[in-house]
Amino acid sequence: MRTVLVTGTGGAGRTTVAAATALAAAREGQRALLLTADRDGTPEALLGIPAPRPATAPAARRLPWSPPVEAAPGLWAARVAADDWFRGELTALQERGHGALDMLGAAPLDPEELTGLPGTEAFALLRALRAAHDAPGPVSGGWDVLVVDMPPAPDTVAVLALPEQLRRYLRRLLPAERQAARALRPMLAQLAGVPMPAQKLYETAERWERELAAVQALIESEATTVRLVVEPGPLADRALRTARAGLALYGCRVEAVVANRLLPTGAADPWLAALSGRQQAALKDLHGEWAPEVPVRELPHLGRDPIEADDPGEAGDPGEAGGSIEAGGPGEAGGSIDAGGAAHDDGPATGLAALAGPAGAPGPRPDRPAAEPWTVEDRLADEGVLVWRLPLPGADRDTLGLVRRGDELIITVGPFHRVLPLPSALRRCTVSGAGLRDGSLHVRFAPDPELWPRSL
Repeated sequence: MRTVLVTGTGGAGRTTVAAATALAAAREGQRALLLTADRDGTPEALLGIPAPRPATAPAARRLPWSPPVEAAPGLWAARVAADDWFRGELTALQERGHGALDMLGAAPLDPEELTGLPGTEAFALLRALRAAHDAPGPVSGGWDVLVVDMPPAPDTVAVLALPEQLRRYLRRLLPAERQAARALRPMLAQLAGVPMPAQKLYETAERWERELAAVQALIESEATTVRLVVEPGPLADRALRTARAGLALYGCRVEAVVANRLLPTGAADPWLAALSGRQQAALKDLHGEWAPEVPVRELPHLGRDPIEADDPGEAGDPGEAGGSIEAGGPGEAGGSIDAGGAAHDDGPATGLAALAGPAGAPGPRPDRPAAEPWTVEDRLADEGVLVWRLPLPGADRDTLGLVRRGDELIITVGPFHRVLPLPSALRRCTVSGAGLRDGSLHVRFAPDPELWPRSL
């Protein structure tokens, strides 16, 4: 399945761009699913997505989102139900570990008294990403395109880093050799005179490992890309560079930068002309930094919110904010959306439908593991070193950190942090230097005479 993760700077219109991207895919005849974790009223107003309701299905069959609604022909939309998912998962975990809870004399929590905790949204979003690929679609064959409305860029990088980080923690805390000794637990319990951890706790850890591995494979697939949304300006440009470095650190592929809410040029009003001029200057910098490797898509400022009507008199009942979208067919301008859900076919398309064209549908990509971005260059003959090249566009030399720890390299880029296992050849070397050049970190490794094989 083609997957597009839409993130960007705070307040740049990520939800609107995600909806426009999904609508553009539906216009091309693809079955698109839009997932959003936005808690404010934007999803309801844009697409009529209802607020999540308490699930009634058993935990084993419960999906981590509200029932998808068809917002336009070929476009379904749903909201991630983080709190409900958390209650279901914690209740199921208590059932698996009831033996340990009894041993400690702890009373389990009732589902009615559970509320979501900070960080719940990140885990629910990852679970929804996995479930969307496995859950059946509206018709046989499932969905063709999944568009996910992600949190702001720094939080998105942290979410995408979670599977790898948690798997590493599980391997350290429950190594394979320790799990292999589970068959001895009954005998150890008799010798020690106390009950050993329940089998279900180990099974839970194994289930988490499988789930995390599956989500990490989806994130690292070549079919998964990121769209960065920004409202051009000097502060946004700085935030975008930080996000670019963080995404590169975790090997995420940016397919497009979306410059949103662009003001018209050539305005007669001097104040508006000056504001547009500053925006155009920032837009030029965006093109210079990203294009042509990453295209910059330009979305116009509509002069109003995408959910508002052209004429206030046409807005209808204020309580009818949901509305519907006239998607049109491939290549058609489609109709506009207003606050009452009425579509307009006269004149230029307005509202969300007007943004679908410039946003564009995601192009096809093979669903296979992406190529490793890190490369090792052999300079032993000329310089006596091996060079590990790690592309980190947007990284700042002053916020870059590098630590060798055993067979791992710990890299810090601004607020982001990753532990990379060294390739086998570099494990027999010592770090002799590092430098940031042309958007790539070059780490030099000199062979360790005690470990490097001697020539015959």
